[in-house]
Amino acid sequence: MKKLLKGLLIDIQFFTAIPVPIEIPMDKPHLKKAIQAFPLLGLFQGVIYASLVYVLLEFTPFSNLAVAFLLWLTTILLTGGIHLDGWMDASDGYFSYKDQEKRVEIMKDPRTGAFGVISVIVLLSCRFLFIYEITEYVHFLSYILIASIPFLSKSVMGVLLLTVRSAKKDGLGALFQNAATTKVLWTYPVYILGLLAISNYFNGLLPITILIVAAVAIYIFCRLKAVKWFGGITGDVLGASVEGTELVLWMTLWLLHYFVMG
Repeated sequence: MKKLLKGLLIDIQFFTAIPVPIEIPMDKPHLKKAIQAFPLLGLFQGVIYASLVYVLLEFTPFSNLAVAFLLWLTTILLTGGIHLDGWMDASDGYFSYKDQEKRVEIMKDPRTGAFGVISVIVLLSCRFLFIYEITEYVHFLSYILIASIPFLSKSVMGVLLLTVRSAKKDGLGALFQNAATTKVLWTYPVYILGLLAISNYFNGLLPITILIVAAVAIYIFCRLKAVKWFGGITGDVLGASVEGTELVLWMTLWLLHYFVMG
């Protein structure tokens, strides 16, 4: 449990803008626990998102538009934009329509191209729309589902990391990938069962199941396309997978409020 907590702190250091003022060894045992803690990192982020929405809607005079904007902004600031950077780099690489090797080379370029800029504008615009309309129809179950979105996206990231070959021998993705095998993923189903149990207690089994199915479908898509487009995963591809997964899950939750939960 202590190593798992340290793994979570490593994740917070790497994948959020929250400062962690302690030094943690970056050896294989700790990185392995960090991978096991990916879903917990997502849950940590999700609880922040859901709590923010609840506090703003229940205890402030802010309009739904203002609440949506503040949540949207928090999704960017809390991560420090690390996954958005991956989304832009992967977009530049993909839309170059070059071969796999050239695409990986383009992603290494620190400069952002036109396709990266356009793709992030589309991503963030869609996310804002989905968040705004969700806040229009929010009820208690919505908070659980909001918290589950980053939980599921980080789970997808962890499974991709350990089930898809690396396109590079160096970088953040390779660093984590070399520290563990698929055996460490046994904790993920345990986390999922816990999420299902909590959702079922609040009569939300169907909506959360739909979100989980959507996350599995995204994983399959990303697994196939990462190999086809880039020759495997990189840190940028994993970052893009997180952003893409969360976008689809926000959209799914938006649709659930219209057709299932409304």
